[in-house]
Amino acid sequence: MTIPRPYAKLFGAAALALAVTSAWAQDVIRIGELNSYKTQPAFLGPYKKGMELALEQINAAGGVNGKKLELIIRDDNSNPGDAVRAAQELLTRDKVDVLTGTFLSHIGLAVTDFAKHKKVFFLASEPLTDKIVWADGNRYTYRLRNSTYMQVAMLIPAAVKMNKKRWAIVYPNYEYGQSAVATFKTLLKQAQPDVEFVAEQAAPLGKIDAGSVVQALADAKPQAMFNVLFATDLSKFVRAGTQRNFFEGLPVVSMLTGEPEYLDALGSETPVGWVVTGYPWYAIDTPEHDAFLKAYQQRHNDYPRLGSVVGYNAILSLAAGIKKAGSADTEALVQAFKGLEVDTPFGRVQYRANDHQSTMGAYVGTLAIKDGKGVMTDFTYVDGASVQPTDEQVRQWRPVSAD
Repeated sequence: MTIPRPYAKLFGAAALALAVTSAWAQDVIRIGELNSYKTQPAFLGPYKKGMELALEQINAAGGVNGKKLELIIRDDNSNPGDAVRAAQELLTRDKVDVLTGTFLSHIGLAVTDFAKHKKVFFLASEPLTDKIVWADGNRYTYRLRNSTYMQVAMLIPAAVKMNKKRWAIVYPNYEYGQSAVATFKTLLKQAQPDVEFVAEQAAPLGKIDAGSVVQALADAKPQAMFNVLFATDLSKFVRAGTQRNFFEGLPVVSMLTGEPEYLDALGSETPVGWVVTGYPWYAIDTPEHDAFLKAYQQRHNDYPRLGSVVGYNAILSLAAGIKKAGSADTEALVQAFKGLEVDTPFGRVQYRANDHQSTMGAYVGTLAIKDGKGVMTDFTYVDGASVQPTDEQVRQWRPVSAD
């Protein structure tokens, strides 16, 4: 075919641009990330900074298998439908190689199902629901953050040590809170058969009527309490409970409350004595964490939150998996992540082959106030591998078709 002279230069320029774009694309591995940035900024702002730090470090060292990593981010608006549409857009329009992210458990489940049907690799970085790796697990989905089962299991020894019979429970009324409560009841009953759950308050996520919730719990006269609230719901609940002297003499075990994202907001209102899971970044003394802390502070002129570590570890995990697989091919990644080991600021973690759950752990300690701020004291790191269910339990809970 002869190209008319007026269009020859235009055609040539377009062909050159296409060739350059194709060559550039072949030298880049695109990571599609979707999350609830607008609705959960306390966690996801630092999370994004953690991803950026890992991405810069990896690319500065030559990338993965000679290719640079590129991060393409979308907001899911905390809506499962929007999350699925964003995931589809990342695949079809942005041509990403892998998917990662999500924060809220029901959003994570929606993208887990999407990954199953589209047969695309998905690393669920943050959502905690057990269903992601068990009941709704599939061969294309792996999870980084420790699950609700693991978080609860970390707190059970402290709950048993309190030796209280009458327990109250408060939680956000969606998948994460519901599954955490179910696990807490099961594990505490196993360890202490005579325990009673005398009050249970399920608050709408982000819309707690804190005064009424505290009053309902107080009316039941509990001897101890299990809390699963976080973010603004937690702050409102703590303030209302403190004003009503509800926490005086009441032993409490609480998920996530020691994470800076939520603890910092409590300030001088921090409930002293609560046993919590969290991240005492200011007092961790290990070489791997020291290196991360120094790099993070230098890059962002800020201290890390737990979200920073999760974001950082997500990119490290994808880089390690792609390197092991030799490419970003979905099937190669599925196989590469089985038993994959990754060195992180929390030490080495492994992605279990049997349920695709990583062994990333968390810190457990007691809340105190120092210089007007909430801190964790007497803390220990609990390796995620030590609070996993047995292989037999996993076989019962995870569909055979998932693998």
